[in-house]
Amino acid sequence: MTPSDDKEDNPEFYIESVREDGRRFRPSDWIERISATLGNFGLDHRLHYADSVRPCMIEGEKCLLVSRALAEEDPEAFQYIINFAEENHLRIQKERRAASR
Repeated sequence: MTPSDDKEDNPEFYIESVREDGRRFRPSDWIERISATLGNFGLDHRLHYADSVRPCMIEGEKCLLVSRALAEEDPEAFQYIINFAEENHLRIQKERRAASR
């Protein structure tokens, strides 16, 4: 799957914490690390994740939600995330219901 495919049909895609071969990816906090990098601290002194990249739970599993709009908003960040997922053989799903263990 190329994450830029089907942009109009699926404005977001999900990257699972599971490799294509079914093994769990380590370190387990990679989603929070990537999300925090693109987040910012608000007036309340708390971290606020960006709308375009944030952690989510699908069927009890942590996933990284990525908006395809990030490709236009911050192409370098988008490419970094895609490269990271591909290099580590992480499962990329087009939509929430497609995510599976």
